[in-house]
Amino acid sequence: MQLKLKQQEDPNFYDNLSNVKQNGKQVRELERKLDIVKTCNGYEDNIVFSLELLKEINDESSLAELNKLLCDFDDFLEKNTIEVLLNSKYDSMQAVVSIHAGAGGTEAQDWVSMLYRMYARFCEKNGYAISLVDLLNGDEAGIKSVTFVVDGNKPYGFLKAESGVHRLVRISPFDANKRRHTSFASVEVTPEIDDEDDDIVILPEDVRVDTYRSSGAGGQHINKTDSAIRLTHYKTGIVVTCQNERSQIQNREMAFKILKGKLAKLREEERQKNLNEIKGNLKKIEWGSQIRSYVFCPYTLVKDHRTNYETSDVTGVMDGDIMPFILDYLKKSLG
Repeated sequence: MQLKLKQQEDPNFYDNLSNVKQNGKQVRELERKLDIVKTCNGYEDNIVFSLELLKEINDESSLAELNKLLCDFDDFLEKNTIEVLLNSKYDSMQAVVSIHAGAGGTEAQDWVSMLYRMYARFCEKNGYAISLVDLLNGDEAGIKSVTFVVDGNKPYGFLKAESGVHRLVRISPFDANKRRHTSFASVEVTPEIDDEDDDIVILPEDVRVDTYRSSGAGGQHINKTDSAIRLTHYKTGIVVTCQNERSQIQNREMAFKILKGKLAKLREEERQKNLNEIKGNLKKIEWGSQIRSYVFCPYTLVKDHRTNYETSDVTGVMDGDIMPFILDYLKKSLG
């Protein structure tokens, strides 16, 4: 830690923005490790105190408090053990999350907005920051598609567990006959690749760049000029849009970062099809291809079909409590 901070005292340190960014990332990772040690020491002190209190009082409330402390400590250790194992090339990078409506029309578009809120609440609870990149509103309600960047502690490493098709079963609020509907949305998670990453080279002739007027919320400058960017990669057919930055130049830079991440993910899928360092190909967005189901009616259940982890607390899950699903998936895939 001291060595990394010492480097920042060099008068020429800030001349190289790539080194500045790398140094900052390393300092944050070291600070995170120190926080883990401090938290473990705090748990140890509290557990010892609770044990001594239980010996003196020996009542049910003291025992319940000790049990809760032990469970919380176990959860903390599990999460941070998995965090240590997340050491592949892209795990520490920012995560670019895209959610697209699938089969289900307006119901599916409303489902996208629900998932977007779920991930926003998850990030808020776990100390991640979200930056909106692109959002296309639904025809009547909800969202057709949304893309956002997540920054924080190994965001891609954790959120890559969410890639796949998510299925919703509920009584539709858009159906006058109150029938049960099933709808789908796909979640794609890719790393945000820095411009300095020379492993991914995008030639100008391989990409078509289109500009168009932003349709999202923003200042007058955004709404009156063709500041939004759409990239089409000829070789792969990948399309990336970005319209939420303040200028066309910023939208272009962000779009190319996202494109690099998608190409990096595609390359890893082709190179290591049997490994899960980079999440596998997205399935078709329809029945039978989902990774997780969210059932609101006739009973309440959220179940991950890859790991069989499940809970009846649908409200909690939709309020962002998805870390148990992520940890269970990563524990089994990394183990």
